[in-house]
Amino acid sequence: MKTKETVSRSDRVLIGALAIVLATASAAIGASWTNNPGTDKVHVVRVEKPVVKVVTAPAVPAQTELRNAATNTVLARLLQEHKCLAEVMYYEARGEGEDGQKAVAEVVFHRMNTGAYGHSICAVVYEGVTTGACQFSFACDGSRSAKHEPGPWREAQALAARIMAGEEPLQNTTDGAVAFHTSAVQPDWSGYERTVQIGNHIFYRRQGHSSGA
Repeated sequence: MKTKETVSRSDRVLIGALAIVLATASAAIGASWTNNPGTDKVHVVRVEKPVVKVVTAPAVPAQTELRNAATNTVLARLLQEHKCLAEVMYYEARGEGEDGQKAVAEVVFHRMNTGAYGHSICAVVYEGVTTGACQFSFACDGSRSAKHEPGPWREAQALAARIMAGEEPLQNTTDGAVAFHTSAVQPDWSGYERTVQIGNHIFYRRQGHSSGA
């Protein structure tokens, strides 16, 4: 809401400034003609009854508001996607360094690309949260109720931003993985094949699927 109000206020100020400039310019031009009529070139032929023409200005503010609303919606969604990516990297791999966090990000994007887990970063990260069957444990185990560690959280946010901006390209180091677990557990994941271990996480892709997930 604050962003929307700020953008709208900026547009109103810009429109008001343009109106003042145009009005000032018009007045200046009118004054110059009045004060310097160039009588040697003016020939009055006939004076007719003045005609006043009313012109309705286009509803620029309304159009601006619509455009701003669409822009703010897109920005809000982008910010939310960034937050979801930062959260999954932070909660699942903040002790694994950038390589470990990027590997978790790869899993999110591989899942999203399959279309079977959700069609956005947030949908993938928080799949099952309403039913208690979360795909990423932090979404259901109460981890989010604790305060972020300032340093690691800033690092996760910065890395998520670079990934989404394409400045930190993901190299598919997980070989198409759509799932992972820590090396401390040994779940029975039939239907999946192991691809690689990165740090403390072991990654898996679905059997019969290529490295592109």
